[in-house]
Amino acid sequence: MKYNPNEIEAKWQKYWAENQTFAAKNNSEKPKHYVLDMFPYPSGAGLHVGHPLGYIASDVYSRFKRHQGFNVLHPMGYDSFGLPAEQYAIQTGQRPEDTTRVNIDGGVDKEGKQIAGYRKQLDKIGFSFDWSREVRTSNPDYYKHTQWIFIQLFNSWYCKKQGKAFDIKDLVVVFEESGNALVEAVCDDNVAIFTADEWKSYSEDQKEKILLQYRMTYLAETEVNWCPGLGTVLANDEIVNGVSERGGFPVIRKKMTQWSMRISAYAERLLQGLNDIDWSESIKESQRNWIGKSVGALVKFKVKSQKSKVESQAELSDFGHSTLDFIEVFTTRPDTIFGVTFMTLAPEHDLVAKITTPEQKEAVEAYIEKTSKRSERERMADVKTISGVFTGAYAEHPFTKEAIPVWIGDYVLAGYGTGAVMAVPCGDERDYAFANFFKGQNGMQEIKNIFANVDISEAAYGSKDNVEITASDFLNGLNYKDATAKAIYKLEEIGQGKGKTNYRLRDAVFSRQRYWGEPFPVYYVNGLPKMIDTQHLPIILPEVEKYLPTEDGLPPLGNAAVWAWDTKQNKVVATDLVDKVSIFPLELNTMPGWAGSSWYWMRYMDAHNENEFASKEALAYWENVDLYIGGSEHATGHLLYSRFWNKFLKDKGFAPTEEPFKKLINQGMILGNSAFIYVLRENNKLFIIPKSVYKEICENSKVKTSDENYVDPVDFDWNKVLEMLSNGEMSSQFVQPIHVSLSVINDVTNELDIEAFKKHPLYSEYQNAEVILNENGKYIVGREVEKMSKSYYNVVTPDDICAEYGADTLRLYEMFLGPLEQAKPWNTAGISGVFGFLKKLWRLYFDDNGLIVNNDEPIKDNLKSLHKTIKKVAEDIENFSFNTSVSQFMICVNELSSQNCHSRAILEPLAILVSPYAPHIAEELWSQLGHTTSISEVAFPIFEEKHLVETNKEYPVSFNGKMRFTIELPLDLTKEQIEEIVMKDERTQKQLDGRTPNKVIIVPGKIINLVG
Repeated sequence: MKYNPNEIEAKWQKYWAENQTFAAKNNSEKPKHYVLDMFPYPSGAGLHVGHPLGYIASDVYSRFKRHQGFNVLHPMGYDSFGLPAEQYAIQTGQRPEDTTRVNIDGGVDKEGKQIAGYRKQLDKIGFSFDWSREVRTSNPDYYKHTQWIFIQLFNSWYCKKQGKAFDIKDLVVVFEESGNALVEAVCDDNVAIFTADEWKSYSEDQKEKILLQYRMTYLAETEVNWCPGLGTVLANDEIVNGVSERGGFPVIRKKMTQWSMRISAYAERLLQGLNDIDWSESIKESQRNWIGKSVGALVKFKVKSQKSKVESQAELSDFGHSTLDFIEVFTTRPDTIFGVTFMTLAPEHDLVAKITTPEQKEAVEAYIEKTSKRSERERMADVKTISGVFTGAYAEHPFTKEAIPVWIGDYVLAGYGTGAVMAVPCGDERDYAFANFFKGQNGMQEIKNIFANVDISEAAYGSKDNVEITASDFLNGLNYKDATAKAIYKLEEIGQGKGKTNYRLRDAVFSRQRYWGEPFPVYYVNGLPKMIDTQHLPIILPEVEKYLPTEDGLPPLGNAAVWAWDTKQNKVVATDLVDKVSIFPLELNTMPGWAGSSWYWMRYMDAHNENEFASKEALAYWENVDLYIGGSEHATGHLLYSRFWNKFLKDKGFAPTEEPFKKLINQGMILGNSAFIYVLRENNKLFIIPKSVYKEICENSKVKTSDENYVDPVDFDWNKVLEMLSNGEMSSQFVQPIHVSLSVINDVTNELDIEAFKKHPLYSEYQNAEVILNENGKYIVGREVEKMSKSYYNVVTPDDICAEYGADTLRLYEMFLGPLEQAKPWNTAGISGVFGFLKKLWRLYFDDNGLIVNNDEPIKDNLKSLHKTIKKVAEDIENFSFNTSVSQFMICVNELSSQNCHSRAILEPLAILVSPYAPHIAEELWSQLGHTTSISEVAFPIFEEKHLVETNKEYPVSFNGKMRFTIELPLDLTKEQIEEIVMKDERTQKQLDGRTPNKVIIVPGKIINLVG
């Protein structure tokens, strides 16, 4: 009876689906365990073998926990809103909902492309997902609840005193009773103080405008990353090297009125919560850096009105004029305030246009235009480029009253701190470099040194250690700590500063100028946002003819013919019916991609609840995710937003726990093994040359390449190439490595199938190329490990592996490749070894005639092999060391095969051990052994130490330190008993040849040595 993986796997996948084997219960006497994979986006490209790595790991763990007696929730769904589907719709004229559905369910799209479908691909790998709980963020029955959460955020405010969010109605009561003077809330910076009587005198619109300054989600003019090519705002993590991650379009900074989320209110809780969760230190550190807690002072510098030109410091001090404004600066070094040499504002700072002098206006505006083309991330990362412009304005030092020049520079960000820096070059490297770069130019003063006994002629002194302040009036002689405290005290005394804790974390922009996203449940009356009552949700995304912005620049929803809110009928009606009396315009922006993914784990708990995002009972039972597995690319964005929403819902009494994910593991990437040919162009002729020749050309052209030894070509005029190189007629620009599809090479020998290559439509331009073969008449491609990508033609699909070797082989091989959290290259050539292991496992149970399992009593070695494996596999799964488990399976099967073991007492528990990794073959073995139910919930075998306790020891017997033979003896023998047995052994007698040893050295359990 042969092992037929395709037949077996189809059988058991059908069984699991029909019997809902992995459906979790929301009430169970078993302990719960919630295992979650990061939300996948269903692209039309489908899965390659790198995608399932984390899913296989979580599946192994989920199956193991079922064997341990847990009620396991292991769900799957799709983060199905987003830019890729919309871009594809714009390009092809298809509806995003149609392409998204085909991407998930499979089929042929309107372009005639055959799409495998995520669901079918996942099913083929045999995951134990509870598909009865599947969610799709783009389904109205899901985003209805995303809209509901948005309304809860809109109707809430954050109380600093109690450190949590409350209903906005509570704040209104406070305003009515005592105004806002004593309210400690996270709110806009420019909130005016008012009394209770003043509040009551305000119109409803005035009250709404004030409340918008306190709400957890609010409308405000914000500096955003605007991508003209995509027609939308992008988050920082959607930008790479100044261009959009999707499509590579330029991104500029721009001010727009946007919805924002007050995530900054939760900065400290997000920071402290990291202490309570089992995440890798690297991910925690990424979050800490993103939150960026700093303790220091907020300092106010008066901005002075200007003459057209300032001739001297004395003239500036004699102005006797009014103050225009204040520049607020947050600094972690108030002890250095007397070292301020200049000030730098972010180019986007609100004050720049206001304070810039006429003489500097042109230069400042040109600089702002140039800076707008660089992303915040690019500006933060670029520490080498120094650029800036003097505004012509001056600020007044709070203590010395000295005039300080105000510059703008793109190393200062509007979104970090206050968007302004008090520059102390003697104590900060960037300020030092800036001051030296512009030294001697208008508005740049000499660097002041306020550190005693410190030389700053070559570099700034940034340390806080061993600091003694000098040239600083009342701070002279003080160390960092004392000077900081005194500086803050003096600033508060004169009303120009205060101690403050600051965070880098900014409020999150929550608007996208796109079509394919969650509609906001918002309409506008007199320009002010109103929430649609939750009983009328969902507000469903309308049909539009075009997915591009309107001709006058409005978002795509501006094209909708039916997109207005009728407040009498409480429904969406035709856009042209807007009368601003009872029918009002709806919000034209949509929510960002992270909206639906910021709470999805809770929807899985109660996926079909029409009235609530999840019932209190379901939430109380599952609480939060016990194990979360996903890519490290979500270290900040998704994980921070998810934690923020979870904490907010906890404040409002909906979520049962403070943190959503107890344990987090980031799986590494499976890398592609790309294949290359090397093309040389000479006199309009094409040669496909070996890598060795390519390497020589590149080295002669001073281009570094990786080393690889190939046989030099036979029929190739290498001397001519060398001559052309020496004459300067050829360089590395004449040769080029070209990715080739894995379909035209032998993946084991790396030999190029020349005929298939030349017939392949991708390589039609090389039909007449001369291929330079090696001495064996073959062309061997070059191989390099890089990211698995369709553009590199190195993608291996799981469908192909499953069809040829079976899903169990794929699962085992991916776990066998290396530690889960490390990147590792894919090599299809290695998969046959794992397939061979499964066939060898099968032969323990079957021969050509059928089942050969017997009821024989297992021998000692059988039990030892089994219990070593029980111990190892249980420990490995708990430690997520899946690769070493696979190694242990191979060792165990080899041992049992050599022992000729076919005992049921050994092979039944072995099938259970293998089940988390290779569930299909395990189910078949279990069934063939006579069981009528699934193996999936059979108790995991119990490890018994006694089977690993050694009773005998194989001693090396040495003569004068040289080992001559071994002898196996019981471990409980005394030295005397061991000596007696050894001396009587005929091998000893032969070695001694009648002599008597001078000494017999015996260490029980270790050595036997006869000396002399």
